[in-house]
Amino acid sequence: MIQVKNLTKKYGNHLAVDDISFQVKKGHIYGLLGPNGAGKSTTMNIITGYIAPTSGSVTIDGHIMGQDTLEAKKCIGYLSEIPPLYPDMFVKEYLDFVAKLKKTAKEGRVKEIEDVMERTGLTDVANRLIKNLSKGYKQRVGIAQALLGNPQIIILDEPTVGLDPEQIIEIRTLIKSLKKDHTIILSSHILSEISAVCDDVLMIAKGKVVAMDTTENILKMNKSGQNLAITVKGNASKASEVLKNLKCIESYELVSEKDGQASFNIIAKDSEEDIREEISFALSDARILIIEMNASKASLEDVYLDILQDCREEEEAEAEAVEADNDDKADDAEEMDSIVWSESEDDDVEEGGEE
Repeated sequence: MIQVKNLTKKYGNHLAVDDISFQVKKGHIYGLLGPNGAGKSTTMNIITGYIAPTSGSVTIDGHIMGQDTLEAKKCIGYLSEIPPLYPDMFVKEYLDFVAKLKKTAKEGRVKEIEDVMERTGLTDVANRLIKNLSKGYKQRVGIAQALLGNPQIIILDEPTVGLDPEQIIEIRTLIKSLKKDHTIILSSHILSEISAVCDDVLMIAKGKVVAMDTTENILKMNKSGQNLAITVKGNASKASEVLKNLKCIESYELVSEKDGQASFNIIAKDSEEDIREEISFALSDARILIIEMNASKASLEDVYLDILQDCREEEEAEAEAVEADNDDKADDAEEMDSIVWSESEDDDVEEGGEE
């Protein structure tokens, strides 16, 4: 559906997108994730044909952006972070205007606009001015204009930013419903939104793709194991003696001790291993009663922060290597200057002796 190959974008000396490649398959919702300045918006703007890359290519359903641009753009519906709305137009009037810009067939235009309004929940506000709509409904109008022309790919940039919780749920439900007929790329820095809506996650940091997989597999990349919160009856020291001897535990921490109860946070060594049974048996053998035990799975936030930390460490290591290399070159240059200076002095001595 979408093939991005060796994509690079430079703004002067700033490298916004650094030689990235990936493929987007049909019928999935992809989450484009990354910190501010990571290159998300630049990548999306290149895919939509809004800006040109410095090098590399984007192919949309067999059409190369920049060569067969018109046909490639017909395959894409785009909602920018700030919806491109005309506030003094009525909803239906605006959608008719957009449909004409997209050159949709005249005979089916009215029916298509009605269908799009029904899909996006706009039928009841069709004759209202856009400026009088709530932000949630304005987002719906933005999504509706992206759907006109029935593009195969819908690209949404921060579609729920600024919405209240109820509106966010409504927009997420709408986005999920679009998956039946469209491939969707959703850019967001809200991790809960990516987890709730997307089938696949594409993470970008420093202009590079650092991870791309299904949401389920991305969550398995978490470095820390299963996290348990347990509360036991009795003193903390006795429970600690049991926990520290269990090989399945990476680390544990006493959270509180009061009223004859002790609470611990426990992290397993293996992220795939369920350690609840082993801990239960060990504490039972020591005649320690478990009052409460809750397991929590890794969140997308945990994995995201792990990956960003790895990127920072790699960047620091590269910077240190460059600095060390520059120091070596400086030492070599200083040594060479010393040799040249020494040879020059020797030549001066020889010339003086001849006189």
